[in-house]
Amino acid sequence: MFDRHELEAFLTLAEELHFGRTAERLHVSTSRISQTIAKLERRVGVPLFDRTSRRVELSAVGRQLYEEVRPAWTRIGVAFERAVDAGRGITGTLEAAFTGAAAGQLLVGAGELMRDRWPGCAVRLREAQLGQVVPWLRDGEADLVLTHVPMPEPGIISGPVLVREARMLAVPPGHPFARRSSVSLDDLAGVTMLQLPDTLPEAFRAAYTPPRTPSGRPVAAGPAGATFQEILTLVGAGQGVFPMGAQARRYYARPDVVYVPFEDAPPLEWGLLWRADAATARVRAFAQAAYDLVHEHR
Repeated sequence: MFDRHELEAFLTLAEELHFGRTAERLHVSTSRISQTIAKLERRVGVPLFDRTSRRVELSAVGRQLYEEVRPAWTRIGVAFERAVDAGRGITGTLEAAFTGAAAGQLLVGAGELMRDRWPGCAVRLREAQLGQVVPWLRDGEADLVLTHVPMPEPGIISGPVLVREARMLAVPPGHPFARRSSVSLDDLAGVTMLQLPDTLPEAFRAAYTPPRTPSGRPVAAGPAGATFQEILTLVGAGQGVFPMGAQARRYYARPDVVYVPFEDAPPLEWGLLWRADAATARVRAFAQAAYDLVHEHR
């Protein structure tokens, strides 16, 4: 059997594939990690990692062990946190992030409802750019994020849809589409589509800025924008068009951008994201508060 320190060393090295970074994360020396892994390998009877002077990789046995142990260790950690939360009540600070002004307003309301229900829990709000959503969740900079869903990323949970809005196409004022009352998804074959940052999952990017129209015609890919305002600036400069939600007309009105409704696109959906292994009582309580807030106003 593993003890806790051995398990943490194995799982962390399996994820980092670097002895130095593993030691940093666990606040121990590199030699301590090496000794722990060597001890485990002697007990198992085969190498768990293949090491060269350049890299560290999981062996076939090590990968199998990781895939079987990691979910169980995650469940143990979540169960312990839930037990602590149940004993103490919901306290501490929740880091909640949002993308876009409309999402920020919704989170303000959810935060107020959360504080009413759980006075011992503080809610700190931060704005994130779309490209920061997954890194912030992975690194623990945000406990949850209100943004577009679903987010097809392993280990990230997409909560219930809170808001749906019509899709629109942002174009420069001189663009032929700017004089039209609506556009279709097949019209995208005749334009250059600005792109989202590559820190987002490929499936998310393909759904948001599709490489082909419904009829199979290719859509030309333009430059990527790192932030929402950067994308709108590129639109205004004539470097491409970009799909977005109808709330952009209210919150991001600009003289160099025209928003044209889609006539056949499905609505954009917004919801909360959080890490599967960090679904604490605070996260679940805030998700419930946001859900209740939205449904009370329907």
